[in-house]
Amino acid sequence: MNRHMAGRAGAVVAALWLLVRPVAAHVRYVSDEEGGPTGLDFIVDVLSDPLNAVLLGGGAVATLVVALAYLQFRPARADLAVLRETLSGYRDLIPWMLRLSLGLPLVGAGFAGYFFSPEVTWSVRVFQVAIGFFLLFGLATRAVAAVGLLAYLAALPFAPDLLLAFEYVPGFIAILLLGGGRPSADQMLNQVAQTPGTIYGRFDPIHRLANWFNGVVEPYERYAPTVVRAGLGIAFAYLGIVEKLLAPGTGLAVVEKYDLTAVVPVDAGLWVLGAGLTELALGVALFVGIFTRGGAAVAFLMFTLTLFGLPDDPVLAHVTLYGMVSMLFITGSGPLAVDNWLREPAQDAEAPGSEGVAADD
Repeated sequence: MNRHMAGRAGAVVAALWLLVRPVAAHVRYVSDEEGGPTGLDFIVDVLSDPLNAVLLGGGAVATLVVALAYLQFRPARADLAVLRETLSGYRDLIPWMLRLSLGLPLVGAGFAGYFFSPEVTWSVRVFQVAIGFFLLFGLATRAVAAVGLLAYLAALPFAPDLLLAFEYVPGFIAILLLGGGRPSADQMLNQVAQTPGTIYGRFDPIHRLANWFNGVVEPYERYAPTVVRAGLGIAFAYLGIVEKLLAPGTGLAVVEKYDLTAVVPVDAGLWVLGAGLTELALGVALFVGIFTRGGAAVAFLMFTLTLFGLPDDPVLAHVTLYGMVSMLFITGSGPLAVDNWLREPAQDAEAPGSEGVAADD
């Protein structure tokens, strides 16, 4: 790797050093306590302890060194090539994965009595259960995703806490781009409708309109990973800044409630600051599309550790996140990503559709 590549890689990788620290998303789902120093005062207070400053600085340096070493030596090329090739075989299942990851929590939210986020206790059971089941079945998928997206956006000005479930926005948009895929009721009915001599094909006026719309949307399907990546990046950054860095009282209460300092014996403030900066760094990394598959894998692992570590954290509230980071692990960063800029020149000749899979492992 030449000096120019090292310089630009170092600039963008520096934001990633906190990825090795635990992620503690959605702390308001398990605690609503507030208070204590906020914003810059909180950060200064935590870093005034020399040990905290050394631990954070050491983590930054270590992560930067690892990232630059990866870009320099590109270890396990053959292993990663096989992994990417294997994952590419799962791409046709991504629409199904997205439908499940949005449909299941919507059904659960409807029966639990909250609207998208556990913080918004609006009882719209029939609506959410209906949207959820339509997505699970893959029936009128794009239309149902549009309805769900409009409902979320229309309610957002009246319930700002919906931002805690912002991942639904890129999820709905990705389903709009990709459709129901297979297996789905849409795909099954379309096959029957297009088969000559079928009774259903004579009376169904929808499949012609659906096929026309599919043709209009098809050129933009490749941007579905970009939408999911950017949307998750915004969601993570929001959680890190608003829930932890600007309002650390809730995070400190969670640390105390679950005695997390006994798990990792560091200052409670460092726990919260580390979690907030981790989510912010992960959000920035996803948004710009750098080391996307690695970030998705770290996020998946941290979601799992968080669910085991916080036993009363609502599992359904994280299903959408699980599905979407799993999608990014399969697809990589997609178009418009730093990963494509950092890939090796030898990989520029890869087949179309492979962009974003070189430097994001």
